[in-house]
Amino acid sequence: MSSIPKTVDDIMRSPTRRGLPHAVDYGKASTTEYIQALDNFHQVFGIRSGDKVLMLTDPLLDPRVIQAVQGICKSRGATFTSYMGESTRYVAVPEKVRPLVEEATFVVSTWFASVFDPFCQNLRRKHGQRWVKITFFRNIDLWNTPQARFPVEIVGELIRATSRLYPENGPFDLRITDTRGTDFRVPFTDAMRQRMKKDNRWRGHNYANEDGCYVHYIATHGPNIYDPMMFGNDPDFKVGLSGKIRAQWGVGFEKPFENPPEVVFKNDHVVAVNGDGWEADVLREFLIGGTLEELGCGHNPWAPRFDIYPAGPNSPGALHFGINGLKESKYLRKMMPNWEEPHVHMDLVSFDSTVKAGNRTLIDEGYLLSLSDPQVIECAKRYGDPTELLERFPV
Repeated sequence: MSSIPKTVDDIMRSPTRRGLPHAVDYGKASTTEYIQALDNFHQVFGIRSGDKVLMLTDPLLDPRVIQAVQGICKSRGATFTSYMGESTRYVAVPEKVRPLVEEATFVVSTWFASVFDPFCQNLRRKHGQRWVKITFFRNIDLWNTPQARFPVEIVGELIRATSRLYPENGPFDLRITDTRGTDFRVPFTDAMRQRMKKDNRWRGHNYANEDGCYVHYIATHGPNIYDPMMFGNDPDFKVGLSGKIRAQWGVGFEKPFENPPEVVFKNDHVVAVNGDGWEADVLREFLIGGTLEELGCGHNPWAPRFDIYPAGPNSPGALHFGINGLKESKYLRKMMPNWEEPHVHMDLVSFDSTVKAGNRTLIDEGYLLSLSDPQVIECAKRYGDPTELLERFPV
């Protein structure tokens, strides 16, 4: 197993460490590297001739991103419409915008509602609408970054390898532990596992050319190892989430937690936040009664290991526990007034977790075991040195 940076000391030494919004110097890619990033962009955006493309944007999005998508539409014979909302933080598509969304065949969105709003889910499921979420493509200068040029095919192969680590059939517990005392369980039914594996993201299909698809660009944000989509977002379905989470860090905090708070789940809800530090006070103020909306795992080996803003890390094996509280956090509103996520959402982050699905290990102390999968390594060989591609872990 490759040594992988995961400690608090590693985080604090990292020049790309980021838990709060601030300007980032992306540097300048070579012409060769830049063309790789552009090719990924064109492949992921599977816009077809005759598509009706709608872009749902916000005032803080780099206008060059809008122009880039419009350029693809012009080159492929698709129509283009753009609608700017007040922010990214819509949890549901406003009524006045729904006719625009319904008319589209392809939607590019910065809005939080993209994945959670049943209106959007139904358009994908029943009408084959294709969606690209651009949480991680808010500035066109990102084309200069390593994660933008990392081969999308390898990301897909890596995701499929992670899927193969899950049990093939029957119920099982997904268990997350670490040395700080985290011990958290997600009981999976066989139906949940089957539904998970049918999703285009869990099939490693990261191109928006498949009817009904939902993909992320830049292709960094791996599919969630748990989320309510696995049981159809049925509010009456009882999963039985239980246990405690003692994360290393959280989005909205400048530094890792000095004394990691203990977030306690019982019967699918946060029932307590234990701890004496100010961070525990912040979490306690709005997480009690909250629910786990996603348990995300990164899958892009060239994503900066400790850049967790705005929605958790994208590095393989790094986890984020996305918890929705019952009310907005005053702290998050103060620290991130223009945050891309709603202020009821908290991403708690760990880089050193061990994750087991039944008796199978997915992640071993922060190392995603699918990185060592033979099919992943063979895929990587077509693009260069597998060690450089899969084990570099930029920090």
